[in-house]
Amino acid sequence: MQENFSLKPYNTFGVDAKAKYFAEVSTTDELKDVLSFSKTNTLPLLFLGGGSNVLLTKDFDGLVIQLNLKGISEEVLNENEILITAKAGENWHEFVMHCLDKNFGGLENLSLIPGNVGTSPMQNIGAYGTEIKDIFVSCRVLNLKTLEIALFNLKQCQFGYRDSIFKQEGKGKYVILEVSFRLTMKNHRIKTEYGAIKTELENLNIEKPTIQDVSRAVINIRQSKLPDPKQIGNAGSFFKNPTIPLTQFQELQRKFENIQGYPNGDFVKVPAGWLIEQCGWKGKQIGNVASHKLQSLVIINATGEATGKEIFDFSTEIINSVKEKFGIELEREVNII
Repeated sequence: MQENFSLKPYNTFGVDAKAKYFAEVSTTDELKDVLSFSKTNTLPLLFLGGGSNVLLTKDFDGLVIQLNLKGISEEVLNENEILITAKAGENWHEFVMHCLDKNFGGLENLSLIPGNVGTSPMQNIGAYGTEIKDIFVSCRVLNLKTLEIALFNLKQCQFGYRDSIFKQEGKGKYVILEVSFRLTMKNHRIKTEYGAIKTELENLNIEKPTIQDVSRAVINIRQSKLPDPKQIGNAGSFFKNPTIPLTQFQELQRKFENIQGYPNGDFVKVPAGWLIEQCGWKGKQIGNVASHKLQSLVIINATGEATGKEIFDFSTEIINSVKEKFGIELEREVNII
């Protein structure tokens, strides 16, 4: 247990906020011990995985716990499927690469997403036509009140777009210890329809892609558009892509002929990056904070000296300008602390 601890190395924005108490845990027993300490001292809790989806706007007057639970196990289900279980502290991209090295399919489109395995179900992470819910089987969680372990299946997690029970009624009630996925060993389903994957595969002269080829294409695309948090502070996509009624989208089409949208029944998903770019934010910098020059959906700590409040205020200005121009209110995808 450490006191007055700097969290700058533990969040990908590189914001220098402090925690009143900090503990790194490697076992479930250690986790229960520090949770007992927090309960005895009536301390608010904050769990950090890879720190890739959080914005610290102030010092945290409580206990920050970094989950460093490690381990990956396998269980063959049938001749084509395997159950892979990874502990919460496993790095997400390294876990994806581990599965691809063994030719296990299902995670390839989720390559190079920052963060740890334990946070992946919280917001049902997704990219290039795949979401966690597509291959998710269950997750083992610890009830923070009773310190009892429970198993949540796919239905119980109530996955939605960048959403789950852990962001709704289960928020602050559980911590995820491990996650299990159903992957393929032979008959892989190759997904190349979404985004620029087909174009990138053509650039690589690949006509019949493997799951490894798809992963390579996704990595190339992400590296070309998104800044590396190790080089410049960011949390990836800062905003969710808004979903609006079809009637509202049609009204916007009459005013903005080139507006982009992806229909889904009576609703249309509109790319937040496009909306932000149309409002003149792409590459724009105010003080220490900027919108990335290649991807306006990404807010960066441009100087390395930005405070969490500066980043939050910058995001508020973007929200206000998009709402004023399009009548659409963007929602932050990053967790604000």
